[in-house]
Amino acid sequence: MTQIVYGKQMVRQVLKENRSVKKLFLQNPNPELEELARRSGVPVVMMDRRKLTKLAESENHQGAAAEIEPYKTVSLEELIQNKKGEYGFLIMLDEIEDPHNLGAVLRTADAAGADGVIFKKTHNASLTPTVAKVSAGAIDTVKCAAVTNLTRTAQELKKHGYWIVGADMDGVDYRTLNYDFNTVLIIGNEGKGISRLLSEQCDYIVSLPMRGTIQSLNASVSAGILMYGIDAARHPVK
Repeated sequence: MTQIVYGKQMVRQVLKENRSVKKLFLQNPNPELEELARRSGVPVVMMDRRKLTKLAESENHQGAAAEIEPYKTVSLEELIQNKKGEYGFLIMLDEIEDPHNLGAVLRTADAAGADGVIFKKTHNASLTPTVAKVSAGAIDTVKCAAVTNLTRTAQELKKHGYWIVGADMDGVDYRTLNYDFNTVLIIGNEGKGISRLLSEQCDYIVSLPMRGTIQSLNASVSAGILMYGIDAARHPVK
C-alpha cells in the first residue's frame, strides 16, 4: 500500500530525501522536480488537472503529486519490547490532530529517550511528510504504534506492568512523582484534553504549574516539558 502526497514543496521534499518515491505526477512540465526525479530514477507521469485532483483527493495539489511508500508503524508488542532503560517510557497521544505537534513530540521523544509513541488510527495526525519534516528525522528513529482504541491499549499496557500518567490542568505538580516505574505519559487533545474513558485508566494525573496569566500550553510543548521531567526524575544530576 502506498501513499499520495501533493503540493510542490512537499513533493520537492520527498524527492530530495529520496524517500522511496514510486512515481512523480505533474500537470505541467517542472524542470526542477523532473530533474530530482531523474536523479533517483523515479518515473514521471503527466496528467490533466482533473485526474490529478482525483488522485490527490484535493484541489490544492499545485500541479504536483508523488506516490511514496508509507511511513511504517509497529505493533504494541514491539513497543513494549523496545524498553531502553530500567523502566519503560511510552508516550500516548489522545487525538493530537496537528501534524506539527506530532512531529515535535517525536523529536522530543527521541531526545528524551522514550521507547515509542502511541496514537489512534483515526482522529489523530498520522505519519506524513509534514510530520517527518517537523520531527527532524525522529520519524525514522522513534517507533510508533497506531491503535484502534486507546482505552483498551492502556488496559493492555497495565497488564504488562505500566502505570498510566495523564497530563491535565487539575492534576498534581508533575515534579512530585519519581517515575520509578514503567510509565505511559498521556497527552490529550489540544482543545478537549484527555477523553473521559481514557482518563479513568490513569493511575496519576499530573499538571504543569502555571504562574502567569496563560493557563494552557501547546500540546507538544507540554509533552516536551513532561518528557524531560520524567527523564530528570529518573536520572538526577549527581
